[in-house]
Amino acid sequence: MFKKILIANRGEIACRVIKTARKMGIKTVAVYSEADADARHVELADEAVCIGPAPSKESYLAMDKIIAACKETGAEAVHPGYGFLSENTEFSRRLEENGIIFIGPKHASIAAMGDKIASKKLALEAKVNVIPGYNDAIDTPEQAVKIARGIGYPVMIKASAGGGGKGLRVAYNDNEAHEGFASCKTEAKNAFGDDRVFIEKFVEEPRHIEIQLIGDAHGNIVYLWERECSIQRRHQKVIEEAPSPFLDAATRKAMGEQAVALAKAVDYQSAGTVEFVVGKDKSFYFLEMNTRLQVEHPVTESITGLDLVELMIRVAAGEKLPFTQEQVRLNGWAMECRINAEDPFRGFLPSTGRLVKYIPPPEEGGVRVDTGVYEGGEISMHYDSMIAKLIVHAATRDQAIASMRDALNRFVIRGVASNIAFQASLMQHPRFVSGNFNTGLIAEEYPNGFDAASVVHDDPSMLIVVAAAIHRQYLARNATITGQLPGHEFHPDDDFVVLEGRGQHHVKVLAAPAGEQGWDVTFAGKRYALRSTWQFGNPLYLGTLNGTPVCMQVERRNLVYRLFHWGVQADLRVMSARTAELQALMPVKAPPDTSKLLLSPMPGLLTQIAVVAGQEVKAGEILVRIEAMKMENVLKAERDCVVEKLLATAGESLAVDQPIIAFK
Repeated sequence: MFKKILIANRGEIACRVIKTARKMGIKTVAVYSEADADARHVELADEAVCIGPAPSKESYLAMDKIIAACKETGAEAVHPGYGFLSENTEFSRRLEENGIIFIGPKHASIAAMGDKIASKKLALEAKVNVIPGYNDAIDTPEQAVKIARGIGYPVMIKASAGGGGKGLRVAYNDNEAHEGFASCKTEAKNAFGDDRVFIEKFVEEPRHIEIQLIGDAHGNIVYLWERECSIQRRHQKVIEEAPSPFLDAATRKAMGEQAVALAKAVDYQSAGTVEFVVGKDKSFYFLEMNTRLQVEHPVTESITGLDLVELMIRVAAGEKLPFTQEQVRLNGWAMECRINAEDPFRGFLPSTGRLVKYIPPPEEGGVRVDTGVYEGGEISMHYDSMIAKLIVHAATRDQAIASMRDALNRFVIRGVASNIAFQASLMQHPRFVSGNFNTGLIAEEYPNGFDAASVVHDDPSMLIVVAAAIHRQYLARNATITGQLPGHEFHPDDDFVVLEGRGQHHVKVLAAPAGEQGWDVTFAGKRYALRSTWQFGNPLYLGTLNGTPVCMQVERRNLVYRLFHWGVQADLRVMSARTAELQALMPVKAPPDTSKLLLSPMPGLLTQIAVVAGQEVKAGEILVRIEAMKMENVLKAERDCVVEKLLATAGESLAVDQPIIAFK
């Protein structure tokens, strides 16, 4: 067994590998860019080596620097994690040439299966069903349009070296094929250093189901069941679960055996995943093979009881798999939510900055949190948006959903926006709960994006009762202030009005009976016993409501109490009836007019300004390109206009809502 390994990655996956290495008694070396000097994986590792500036090309993709770090520290092997160099044939080969073990498949297997074009050709030779498409690299946008027409729209334009939704576009017409080809090539070159692009038929209403494999150097390859990854937004996985609620035992076995046969064709060693698109009739087609550890590997670990990182390390050290196919168990149900730094209320635009508060749910009762961040740390614009992975494991799918809803309620993130509200909303969506969904669920159910107002709470009275009780608790504290004039002491009222948008709710709040902490709230003719030891400033309100456990996030913003529960974000104001009457007479301040400005919708790097002052612009024309978290975002003119002046320059780092262009 290795004595020391280097992790050629960052963030949560680097921390994940360090955790297993520590359990196995293996020393670890972290590498980091200048932007990651204070990162969590640097702190957790036994040693750390700085390998360059923030841009990935100059650090995490710099093979020479990583190999030099191995030699400098005496690391015998490298775990690549996912992304970066994890599926790079040259990196695997160069490590081998330098006498360093690559904790992953052999470079010949990566070359055969890691490249999407080569893997599809190999699958065809092995008589595996593949989706119709053009499997050679495409040179020009005109050629892309011609090929797309031949296949028939819609088509999927994909970067050969792509992954994680980068370098991928769906085109429904010639214009989208032309533009999508150019964007895919640009994204692929920036993210992977390989701009080859191919096209395949886009199967509508598909399910995305993948088979996890593990193979050793002794010819043994087994499959570890499947993962359902159909809940996606713009081809990025949002929720993964294992097993799939769609597959039956026969289809599961057929997919597993086909995946193993494909892997055996290239003598596959290590962990890998074969991805399939599955139709309504349970027909399945090979998509691609990921020759690395997947982001969503924890759900497989949960249902099998196996540590995939440990197996990868043991296989790389030459050990045999300690089990056969018949010994792989399937226990219960697991789900994973990717918690990302993005704002669901602003079209899921990236959010960067400092984590002012970071309180993950406790890891108990089947809850697991894999993360690479900490409170006070920074979410950088240079890398992907993942904050953490929230995983739950339970006996049944319904129990896993209930556990995930509770865990999302308890996940506190402040300082940057997160997609927790959206994840919680999905967890209670009827189509998701039923298991009857496909990869189009989010696009179909949220066609105009995620609007918090469209999310209906199961029990809105709960939010009103908690807001009223918190307000009454603040007033009770105010009544204890010392130095009050005799005869003019402050005595809080018990009757309040809770304002929710345009609605008004009358409530009465009384202290709980002697010996109990909390409040008795009367609302709409019902009495609610709210018991809690909540203290001011705590972002989590924990307690019971009529004996049932309740947990929600609470934040006081001047006169507003912002509550978050089950995907609903409610802004409530609590005041006396007279104050509410006067409040209704207050004028509303109009927001500033920004109709003649192009504002940056996200923090990011302004890579291109496509217009000049005085230029006439038609609706739909490209104005600027902004790069944030490894994704290129194109901003187009919403209507015909004339550019008055440019307010920013290419190469500038933009803040959210920063003016870029002024129009006449």
